[in-house]
Amino acid sequence: MLFRTAYADLERWKAQENRSALLVDGARQVGKTFLVREFARRHYDTFVEINFIEAPTAQTIFDGNLDADTLIPLISSFTATALTPGDTLIFLDEIQECPRARAAIKFLVDDGRFDYIESGSLLGVNYENVPSLPVGYESELRLYPLSFREFCRALGNYDDALVLAEESFAQQAAVPAPAHALLMELFRYYLVVGGMPAAVARFAETRDLAQVLRIQRDILKLYRQDIARHARNKMHVRAIFDAIPAELSKQNKRFKLSDLSKTARTERYESDFLWLADAGVGLPCYNVSQLTVPLLLNKQYSVFKLFLCDTGLLLAMLDDSVQFKILSGDLAVNWGAILENACAQILTANGFDALYYERAKHGEIDFVVQKGGKVVPIEAKSGRIFRAHASLDSILRVREWGLDFAYVFCRENTAVEVSIPEGRDIECSVAYMPWYMIAFLKPDSLPESWVVELPK
Repeated sequence: MLFRTAYADLERWKAQENRSALLVDGARQVGKTFLVREFARRHYDTFVEINFIEAPTAQTIFDGNLDADTLIPLISSFTATALTPGDTLIFLDEIQECPRARAAIKFLVDDGRFDYIESGSLLGVNYENVPSLPVGYESELRLYPLSFREFCRALGNYDDALVLAEESFAQQAAVPAPAHALLMELFRYYLVVGGMPAAVARFAETRDLAQVLRIQRDILKLYRQDIARHARNKMHVRAIFDAIPAELSKQNKRFKLSDLSKTARTERYESDFLWLADAGVGLPCYNVSQLTVPLLLNKQYSVFKLFLCDTGLLLAMLDDSVQFKILSGDLAVNWGAILENACAQILTANGFDALYYERAKHGEIDFVVQKGGKVVPIEAKSGRIFRAHASLDSILRVREWGLDFAYVFCRENTAVEVSIPEGRDIECSVAYMPWYMIAFLKPDSLPESWVVELPK
């Protein structure tokens, strides 16, 4: 079994009293079904699964009344399983194919006899078909491709190196040389293989990148089939999807509609970009107008970069030689686009909003995040000259923004430089860290309890 940190989220859900249904969302082929099955095997005596794609006739269960007394006998009969109150998990997979099943969740949860998990790949694009969304009766868990840590665990016992690296990240210290060299090599493999479970499992088993590439291209074919089947404007969405590698290869990586068509206009294509984002396939990274908190108030929806949900899939859209060039460190490859896609993928999965900053006055900052009540700029440097960063220097000089710390993820081990920028009277630190360290950058966690005293 591939290790997934989301398994702990499922256990926390089960430990809740009066729990709602759990909606496991995410792009197709990220491992939702496998995760739920493994969880059910370990935690329930009775498990029934209804997949509305594999068994389309199951939709008839929900054609009539949606009350629990009507539905539960039908589910039991359809699955030929006796349901045990208090120890049964009912798994409704590919639920986007049966909108009335999702509408029924409210009544099934209210009944309280059984636990329910829903899963689907295109829930964000099919929500309009649901007669009544079960607001307040669903908890959502978003599943992403395997993280770098999960990838390393799939390949072998690298926990010691990962622990050393995470401690070094927290201390802003250099990683011991052997662990650093190992993790840099594993990160290159992560760029090539990506985090789609089928691709990772095949690589872990065979180390054969040709087999991995075939799996990745099958997944891309499946995504294109989803576009053809579900997207309202199939031509627009397909054109955007196929243009992602070329748009990322540009110097500023900003997605320009004029590259698709000279007559393309944002208002005509906006819903098509959102379709890819809602399907979990595309990761839009929006520009912010200024570097002040809260960052989301400065978000510009009309200016963005568009990344793919998995960097391994991005490479699979390119020619067959790219994988070898990445692993051999060939600097002729456009590492910048590949590395930024990996960073966007990791930051999004870690819980950050994907944002960047670009202005003619200052230049471009690859990513910006909000942490510790402050804005933290992030640069992803692919080349060997990573201490030259005019744009980063420029924004650190802006007194009113009050920036005092930045990350530069690069090819080398950790080093921290402290200086006082021109026009400022406080020290600013720039932490140069190896690429894989971005996996340890997490948002601030919410307190377990936050009790306030009201005024008397």
